[in-house]
Amino acid sequence: MIDRPLTHLRHVDLAVPDYDRQLDFYTGVWGLTTVAEDSGIAFLAAEGSPEQYVIRLRRAGDKRLDLVSYGAASPADVDALAERLIADGVRPISRPGTLDTPGGGYGFRFFDVDGRTIEVSADVAARRHRRIEERESIPVRLSHVVLNSPDLNRTRAWYERHLGFRLSDTLGHPRMGEVMHFMRISSQHHSMAIARGPHTSLHHVSFEMRGLDEYMRGSGRVIRAGFRKIWGPGRHLAGDNTFTYFLDPHGNTVEYTTELEELDEDTWHPHVYDFSEPEVTDQWGTANAMNEFVAKESFNDPDHGCFVAPPV
Repeated sequence: MIDRPLTHLRHVDLAVPDYDRQLDFYTGVWGLTTVAEDSGIAFLAAEGSPEQYVIRLRRAGDKRLDLVSYGAASPADVDALAERLIADGVRPISRPGTLDTPGGGYGFRFFDVDGRTIEVSADVAARRHRRIEERESIPVRLSHVVLNSPDLNRTRAWYERHLGFRLSDTLGHPRMGEVMHFMRISSQHHSMAIARGPHTSLHHVSFEMRGLDEYMRGSGRVIRAGFRKIWGPGRHLAGDNTFTYFLDPHGNTVEYTTELEELDEDTWHPHVYDFSEPEVTDQWGTANAMNEFVAKESFNDPDHGCFVAPPV
């Protein structure tokens, strides 16, 4: 059995009806680079990341989360994970094999407990990337993804059992109970979080910036371009990272962040933080107040792609 089959988050793939508008936003405003485009599919890289791409956009009639992709250490680990998942009754989409996407590699796809498509791959060629310079306010890399689930603890248990995620911290509320679990696959505080929502959907995708100045400059650029800021700037307690959240043209929440906490896994014990306390949601006190209207924005639209594999 592979206790820790995953190494890192690779990319998040989105299907969008207004493809051209989304592509303009992610490249012209958000700061990603188009590395390949063909027949309504664009692969977008972060300049500081060795990943071939961190966002894939696909032209489609309906908005959906196409898939979330993670890395594995070797093809042997990919094969072992596929065998274990099938034996445990996880629904496969494809068998391990060669990937026909930028960088190639060896991987497979399957559905998670909520019906999202997950991809795991190894041996993807590293992209030639570069150091992000001072005051260059574009993403260095993909930081993390947060997923909405109507059954928070069922989803958490599935990811712990099948993919080796570990709990870092939990957000709770005196009346609402547990509302978010921060999950890790490395010493990074979280590569994924699971939020309690009314339906299965994408909560947000987060991008790491070079530093505080670049984070603020990037946030200012998005505001000046006329895109809606939901929440921020501020600094969370869980993860100790900065945050500013925006809506992309199709209503997906995207975040600029920096300084996400690195844990000492030998000594770390998960906390349960009361997010009704203002200093939990924002240590600085600079963000607009977290309330039901802010939270509702990140519920997103119900994902109609559940248990339906993307066509590519």
